[in-house]
Amino acid sequence: MKVLHKFIIFLVLLFMISSFLVIPTYAQSSSPAIAITEWEMMWEKDPDSTVQDASSRQGEWIKINFGEKYPTLPKDIHAAWIRFNLPELVWSVPVLAVNKLYAQDMKIYMDEQIVYDSKRKYAYDKNQFLLPLNLSASNSTIYIKVNSFTGRLGLQEQLMVGEYQIVSKNYMIRDLVDVILGAALIFISITILVCMLFLNKTFMKGWSSLGTVILSVGLMILTYSPFVHINFSEYGRISYYMFDIASMLLMPSLFIFIEKVFGRGPYGLISSFRKIQVVITIISTVWLLISLKWESVYELYAYVSVFSFGLSIIVGNCLFIGSLIVFSRKGNRDAIIMTSGLILFAAIGASEVLWYFASGKLHLMFYWKFGILGFLISLIIILAKQISHNYEQVVKYSKQLEVFNNELQRSEKMEMISQLAASIAHEVRNPLQVTRGFLQLLGSKANNEKDKSYMIIAIDELDRASEIITDFLTFAKPQLEHTSILNIKEELQQIEGILVPLATMQGGIINVNTNTDLYVRGNSSKLKQALINIIKNSIESLTDNGVIDIQAYDYMEEVLIRIKDNGEGMNEADLMRLGEPYYSKKSKGTGLGLMVTFRIIEAMQGKIIFKSTKGVGTEVIIHLPAADQK
Repeated sequence: MKVLHKFIIFLVLLFMISSFLVIPTYAQSSSPAIAITEWEMMWEKDPDSTVQDASSRQGEWIKINFGEKYPTLPKDIHAAWIRFNLPELVWSVPVLAVNKLYAQDMKIYMDEQIVYDSKRKYAYDKNQFLLPLNLSASNSTIYIKVNSFTGRLGLQEQLMVGEYQIVSKNYMIRDLVDVILGAALIFISITILVCMLFLNKTFMKGWSSLGTVILSVGLMILTYSPFVHINFSEYGRISYYMFDIASMLLMPSLFIFIEKVFGRGPYGLISSFRKIQVVITIISTVWLLISLKWESVYELYAYVSVFSFGLSIIVGNCLFIGSLIVFSRKGNRDAIIMTSGLILFAAIGASEVLWYFASGKLHLMFYWKFGILGFLISLIIILAKQISHNYEQVVKYSKQLEVFNNELQRSEKMEMISQLAASIAHEVRNPLQVTRGFLQLLGSKANNEKDKSYMIIAIDELDRASEIITDFLTFAKPQLEHTSILNIKEELQQIEGILVPLATMQGGIINVNTNTDLYVRGNSSKLKQALINIIKNSIESLTDNGVIDIQAYDYMEEVLIRIKDNGEGMNEADLMRLGEPYYSKKSKGTGLGLMVTFRIIEAMQGKIIFKSTKGVGTEVIIHLPAADQK
């Protein structure tokens, strides 16, 4: 909340500053702004030289025209003088706009008097600022002393002199693009990271990595701009190091997101590169912290970090594109969407990195932010698409699960009735048989035909009652009618689709490994019922980070189905009572589910073996006779 509070304060200050810069309504001159495209520069070996020393030295000044090749910085030179003449100031409120000046420390002299002084104790060397002028300064000579240890030094863009309102508007536009874009991305990332706290942990990895990617890009755009360093110089050092931290977080978080969406990638390259990036980030962070105390270490860190960042972008983009081509050829729509955004970012980013080194590190990287913005939009589209797809799947699976739950409840009720019917039938059948025997005996001794007919009717009714009881006993037995050859791989895949949402709501995951086709003979609905009973028990026993592994394999003319979880587990006493009627560990359980499961597997000529340890988990192995595919 403190970060959000500071961010809101920053936006308010930005609005106030922008309003202050726009509100003045001085009378504007009709004269257009004038560009100063020629100036002189002199390399300086003495860091303590004065403006009088510089003005008295002749023959050392180099004439520079904007747009022509810039002189190469001599070795061991870290300071220089720049001078130029102001034009006739015909504006009511004249101002000088300096848009691109490389220097850590800078002093501006007018009439040999200091009018601007800026010093930085960190290696940020980009400067752009507005210098108000007096009308008396017409045709004056301006001297600028610059000092830097970053390898870049001097004025790289033409100067503008004109009316304050007009020049300041163009000046502010340059910064506002970065400030608005960076602040907007930071706000979006904070919103994503806060919303992540209210999501199921299944989505946390994708949301957190995407939020970190957007946060890194937003910080890089905002801190790379001179706006903070010029207008909030007291926070300039913090802003400078925030850029390094953001750039270090970008690639690992990006690869974590890619791995979440597409998996390990071809030959596990995505996972491998992600691990390498994490290691590089940790080393770079430690190195950065050390360099904050010893500035001599920072010079090496700055060189290596720029090289490693540029190299990681190039290598990472190549790896992304190669992997995405593989996924795109398989018809993966997410890969196609991401490829479009990545190609845009890769083309712009790689071009600017090459431009940066080709220009002797003088190019001010600007266009990459639009490329990465397009790439971020593709990531957001993919995440939104996955969330929508998951929601549709949850709705679909919940409907299927409701149907199976209804069938399961009906099956349990029928099983309960069948057990009751079996017990009653067993007790009633014996006295019926005895009664029938005595009626037959009495009928054989009866002399009256009318009495014999009564005996025959009574015996027939007893036979009909016996048939009804036989039907009850048949109902109580799990006869598997309409059996067929079942593919265990297909059966488990269907069950996975039904139970994954239930596992997700419980905070667990289901891993199904069925690489080969295995066949058994049985009834599909009965087998699903038995397996769902077991897997549901495993899901309900899961705690935090719950995992259920399901495997199917053949062993000595048998098909083995192995279901293992890391749930609460059971002790020996509970294991011994599994399958008993009306015994259950659940508060609302009837115990009939496992009893039905045992009976179904037995009817398929199979067996179930339970292994469990309290607090560790439970393993269930189902043995079924293998069947020929024919």
